[in-house]
Amino acid sequence: MNTSRRECFKLLATAPLIVSGAAAAEVPALFRPAICAYSFRNELKSRTMTYADVIRMAADTACDGVDLTSYWLPDTNDETLFALKKLAYRLPVSIYSIGIRARMAQPSPELQAAEVASVRQWIDVALRLGAGHIRVFGGDVPKGATQAQAIGWAAETLKRCADEAGRKGITLGLEDDGGITTTAETTVEIVRGAGSPWAGITLDVGNFEDDAYRQIEICAPLATNVHFKSHVQVDGRRQAADWPKILGILRKAGYRGYLALEYELDENPRVAVPQLIARMREAIRTA
Repeated sequence: MNTSRRECFKLLATAPLIVSGAAAAEVPALFRPAICAYSFRNELKSRTMTYADVIRMAADTACDGVDLTSYWLPDTNDETLFALKKLAYRLPVSIYSIGIRARMAQPSPELQAAEVASVRQWIDVALRLGAGHIRVFGGDVPKGATQAQAIGWAAETLKRCADEAGRKGITLGLEDDGGITTTAETTVEIVRGAGSPWAGITLDVGNFEDDAYRQIEICAPLATNVHFKSHVQVDGRRQAADWPKILGILRKAGYRGYLALEYELDENPRVAVPQLIARMREAIRTA
């Protein structure tokens, strides 16, 4: 290689990355806006909306992904799943996560095995959709058991499920969602008890019953997915979420990834979700 070419490569290697227009604003972003299909639960139940409509809305609002709550899929046949996967690819929007009804606090080996078998089936669905993440739940304390027992069972079941998921390259996110995952402390205890690199927390910022920001901070280092909400609980009352504060907590914890807007208030979600996504994109831009 002659000197001029060598100098040219040296200059290219040390030159700053130059990007123009809208792309420049996205370069420093750590967070990717997404929509959680659960925002349209009533519409999906009544079939006034379809999962394809949710994917199209994600594209129309410039979201990067969809957390596809799976409860209202008509079936899990290839024809159904591949149509959604094809639509998402062409728009393009990532179906990056699916939500399933799995409950980890199972008190017997037989019930734990049944839960693992169910998760195994949904791992196959996630693979066919191209999703790398599955959202699961802790569940309630079984009748006659203590919370400590339930936490132990949940950790054991989560480990077994995560072992299955990890063999296929799928990450599991245990959501803080009532029952034994009402608080950040118990949610973290279950995930740490599972001790799997394929298990983390689906951090729902609006599900904590009080002291939300402290609990978000506890869970954030283990977050594998984040459900972003317009309101949180602080001092015993619901109030508008301080999104810059939440983004700061996530950034400090090293979270990089999707923020799936999950809308649970009373306004028409077809109207409210696009408005909130626009606000969320601005919060991400300035974070």
